[in-house]
Amino acid sequence: MDALVLEQLRKVYANGVEALSGIDLTVKEGDFFALLGPNGAGKTTVIGIVTSLVNKTTGIVSVFGHDLDREREAAKACIGVVPQEVNLNLFEKNENILINQAGYYGVPRLVAKRRAEKYLKAVHLWDRRDDIARNLSGGMKRRLMIARALVHEPRLLILDEPTAGVDIEIRRSMWDLIREINDIGATIILTTHYLEEAERLCRNIAIIDEGRIIENDTMVSVVRKLQREVFVLTLEESMREAPVLDGYEVRLRNEHEIEVEVIRDQGLNALFEAISAKSLHVSSMRTRSNRLEELFMRLVKTKTGGATGPADPQGSQSGRPN
Repeated sequence: MDALVLEQLRKVYANGVEALSGIDLTVKEGDFFALLGPNGAGKTTVIGIVTSLVNKTTGIVSVFGHDLDREREAAKACIGVVPQEVNLNLFEKNENILINQAGYYGVPRLVAKRRAEKYLKAVHLWDRRDDIARNLSGGMKRRLMIARALVHEPRLLILDEPTAGVDIEIRRSMWDLIREINDIGATIILTTHYLEEAERLCRNIAIIDEGRIIENDTMVSVVRKLQREVFVLTLEESMREAPVLDGYEVRLRNEHEIEVEVIRDQGLNALFEAISAKSLHVSSMRTRSNRLEELFMRLVKTKTGGATGPADPQGSQSGRPN
């Protein structure tokens, strides 16, 4: 069964801005799906429509076979949402936040209490159940929001920038939790600005720009479309400008680091020969996790037929609603 189907979904705001231009999208049951794009691309508008927070202009939305227009309550009951912004009642006890959330979906109180314990333990917050949300750290608040979204046991979990603003250690622990949720059968849709997050977690991906889907494929297929990989090299020598290496595009990051673009499957022997020819010495090397970012820039360039500059593709580009 399909978890989510969007057909010719269009949204025009009162000021005349067209946020969605008739998009089609299908997410299969059990999938871990990434929806990516820059600010203003339409991601948050899609989520707002699916969760009934935003009214669509035209089109069809179906959640596990429930048409959002004809079976709104049944469709909403299938969905759990973790929004971008922390929207907890900060003066309510953490356990009560989950129990009350379950009550909104008609879960009996005794069942809600058992589930609150289950999901607070899952996010490692059971020992903080009697604390108020205000006393939690930022990462703990994010985990509490995931538990709240799960307490009515939805079939579709939508994560809108779930790890924004948390450090890498907490982010990775949340990745493990989200994987476990998907492994037990929940369908997950993830929006994120951390592109390595999508690569690590998701099996399928759609990229949206200016209200249009410009790519929709498996993660493996999308990544394979990239022909270049970027390596960051730390040199022992101090540099004022990027060295010229024959056959390579080189950028200076700082006085000891350079970025070098290498054609995939070309190997690194020729690169180190070029470096040795300049009498440079490499003390360390790493890959830069930006493959999807590069792909996004290429897709936008292909779609528009124009050149793209070095600007961050995750930055706001159009002033359109998200």
